[in-house]
Amino acid sequence: MNLLLLYLLLVKASLTSFSGLGSLPMVRNDFVVERHLLTDHQLNMAVVAGRTGPGPYGLYLVCVAYLVGGVPGACMGFLALITPAFLVIPLMRWIGARADIPRVRSAIRGLLLASAGLLLSSSVPLTLDAFTGVFSAVLMAASFAALTFTRIDSAWLIFAAAAAGLAASLFH
Repeated sequence: MNLLLLYLLLVKASLTSFSGLGSLPMVRNDFVVERHLLTDHQLNMAVVAGRTGPGPYGLYLVCVAYLVGGVPGACMGFLALITPAFLVIPLMRWIGARADIPRVRSAIRGLLLASAGLLLSSSVPLTLDAFTGVFSAVLMAASFAALTFTRIDSAWLIFAAAAAGLAASLFH
């Protein structure tokens, strides 16, 4: 894949998201649905690899770029990940001066809700890809319950789920 196109696709996803995984719907659409460069399974693996390492949630973009373009692709993914950070300062200055305007506040709320809807719509196919049977359904339900009803840190939950998956694969 052309490295410039890879950078532009990833920077588009970075610029239009408001959180680390907010770019996931656009990345899935560009790389899985439209261009068939990745499968849902590979995208899941990139998200897992990006989330298990230290750093921002959007780090999975570097993993996606690596899968598509190797080491040069990973460099483009890193550049796409950091580009919005350089644009935030002038944007925050502009929004900060207009934060009291009701239309600006409403626009920001609308963008956040749209981002949440897009994230939900892209997570359903990825969840279906990760679902492999009764064990994974129980693990998903237990993880959801633990995150919803307890104050457990998500890192401990990730380690526990990985250990449970490893134990299940050893005894299966």
